[in-house]
Amino acid sequence: MGFFNTILEKLGLKKEKSAEASAAAPAAPAEKKATVAPAATAKPHAAVMDKGEKDEPMAAAPKAISEVDVVSQLEKLAAGKELNWKVSIVDLLKLLDIDSSREARTELAKELNCPADMMSDSARMNTWLHKEVLRKVAANGGNIPKELLD
Repeated sequence: MGFFNTILEKLGLKKEKSAEASAAAPAAPAEKKATVAPAATAKPHAAVMDKGEKDEPMAAAPKAISEVDVVSQLEKLAAGKELNWKVSIVDLLKLLDIDSSREARTELAKELNCPADMMSDSARMNTWLHKEVLRKVAANGGNIPKELLD
């Protein structure tokens, strides 16, 4: 997915990185727990703890990979510009400094498997394409608000 990968890269959501991080994620918490657990039970650690303090927060330290704040990025890019990325695929592509021509949007629509009946109607294709791009950005770790995905 060449064209869509460009969108992900511009937003800091490169798909290959997410897949690598997901594959490494299960191993990372296990390693961290293994190194944290002995320290949590060692006497020197217990000596510096306050009365009533528990080791439980240390066990909860590993966190899932956080999502990228796409909304904040796009809002900053849109500041002072008359572009509405929340509604328009053309404006979204322009904000990301990506070709927003009809030909480029058609290529992106084909890449994302736009239904054939929408491909001949520019307005319908653009509406579908905007929703689909936002859905796929969300699926790749972007924080797209639910109301933009419906």
